[in-house]
Amino acid sequence: MLRIAVQSKGRLYEDTMSLLNEADIKVGATKRTLLVSASNFPLEVLYLRDDDIPQSVASGVADIGVVGENEMVERGEDVEVVSRLGFSRCRLSLAIPKEIDYQGLEWFNGKKIATSYPNILRQFMQQKGICADIHVITGSVEISPGIGLADGIFDIVSSGSTLVSNNLREVEVVMQSEALLIGNKAMNDEKRSILEQILFRFKAVKDAEDKKYVRMNAPKARLQEIIDVLPGLKSPTIIPLADDEWCSVHTVLDQKTFWDIIGKLKELGAQGILVTPIEKMII
Repeated sequence: MLRIAVQSKGRLYEDTMSLLNEADIKVGATKRTLLVSASNFPLEVLYLRDDDIPQSVASGVADIGVVGENEMVERGEDVEVVSRLGFSRCRLSLAIPKEIDYQGLEWFNGKKIATSYPNILRQFMQQKGICADIHVITGSVEISPGIGLADGIFDIVSSGSTLVSNNLREVEVVMQSEALLIGNKAMNDEKRSILEQILFRFKAVKDAEDKKYVRMNAPKARLQEIIDVLPGLKSPTIIPLADDEWCSVHTVLDQKTFWDIIGKLKELGAQGILVTPIEKMII
């Protein structure tokens, strides 16, 4: 049995549980129970505060955990980064009242900065040669300048709407962050085998993101031209049809280039184009 630490609430919780569900790992949707076992996989989920996850994994209370990169760096625990998960993206930034004429990092010399991430901020300021007063707050950091508690803040920024609503503006991005799958370095072989199964499933889900399975009828006279515009993973599948002058072409397209390619296929005579989403893809 492998134990995974998951944030007990918030966006990271939602994204993590969605990934487990897409990987066909069924976990009961309950937040009242601290530890819940999957019904169809040797995995149990331990619900914790996000800032407790790195220590829990490092100490072996949990074998693996999903945590924001910002929390992992801030806590500085000795854990293994198993995989970057690509969701819950945000950044850690410095922000100040929007009416201030900001000319550069030197502005922060002698200023008081409120943050929940003092270690990351302290290291950044030392690297930049800035001497600031770091004031640690475990709550609504963004209100600090408005109530006279600090001159600026260092906090997580996603859309930036919270800064705007508090009359602040982002002036320096210190680090980018995303969800990480971290692991205990002392996991035994049995647990690492289960972890490999999880990674295999996660990869199948991730590889299918923004991909479309496309089937079309194509005139054989223009088949090579049609194949030339398809950026599929490998050669497309060609299936004969009852009409000797036509064939069926099956391929996978990326959502980003989908409409441009579909337009070219239409110009080349493709017909009956059928598009379906891909749930999982094994490469």
